[in-house]
Amino acid sequence: MQDKGAFFSPFCRPRCLAAAAPAGRAKLTHPGKAILAGGIAGGIEICITFPTEYVKTQLQLDEKANPPKYRGIGDCVKQTVQSHGVKGLYRGLSSLLYGSIPKSAVRFGMFEFLSNQAKDENGRLDSTRGLLCGLGAGVMEAVLVVCPMETVKVKFIHDQTSAKPQYKGFFHGVREIVRSQGLRGTYQGLTATVLKQGSNQAIRFFVMTSLKNWYKGDDQNKTINPIITGVFGATAGAASVFGNTPLDVIKTRMQGLEAHKYKSTLDCALKILKHEGLAAFYKGTIPRLGRVCLDVAIVFIIYEEVVKALNTVWKTD
Repeated sequence: MQDKGAFFSPFCRPRCLAAAAPAGRAKLTHPGKAILAGGIAGGIEICITFPTEYVKTQLQLDEKANPPKYRGIGDCVKQTVQSHGVKGLYRGLSSLLYGSIPKSAVRFGMFEFLSNQAKDENGRLDSTRGLLCGLGAGVMEAVLVVCPMETVKVKFIHDQTSAKPQYKGFFHGVREIVRSQGLRGTYQGLTATVLKQGSNQAIRFFVMTSLKNWYKGDDQNKTINPIITGVFGATAGAASVFGNTPLDVIKTRMQGLEAHKYKSTLDCALKILKHEGLAAFYKGTIPRLGRVCLDVAIVFIIYEEVVKALNTVWKTD
């Protein structure tokens, strides 16, 4: 008899279980639906939350040795608006928007694909497997989407702070980066990005899975109100911020215009620690906390609601 505890069983397992399981078994989400719903959620979310991402990145790039250009969040916003207008807070949005849609699509598509293999006969995904599925989804999105997207975004934002900005737009910027640095120029900080995204999604999906299992109890088909989903998402986002902000700081430095100062991810971490102290690893935590909590809450709400809508018109059972 096949062990029900096997994590990755043959791909036919969900269908086989669906045929033999009782009517009360939780329905599996088709990866195709997850990809579509994730892409829609990612696009809407980034348009709402980008200004906080801009401020966070600016503060992280504002190294102490410069000396600091900004005295805090408010001063960063004030100087940006004075110099570039309100639209300055959206500089780099295009690069992030182009990447946010496929990023969320890959994340949720991979998570549902993996979790469909990992759920038990009642359609329940335990917290540990939720963490592992989240880790797999995070690594996949880091390699396929996040690293090149984030590298371009950080270079765009950093370029704006220079005396003579060299990038005129998204495609011009990408073309200039590839021309001067090759394709490798869009993959700076890959190790840090994989570590960040992997831990990010592992933490978030672990928390979301734990909270959803607690809320649903023995009824895996119990509907969750969007407000509750948002609260669970914000909680998962906050947990991921406190868990991996140091990796986010290192990743940002490795992808900036002065990334050449660092020989590797480890070298970057050691230089930050030596020249700026331990507190530098949590630079930008507050603006990141606000953005991520809102980000994750919005994404999960929209994702769950779009999946519900797709279930009414796209039958996959």
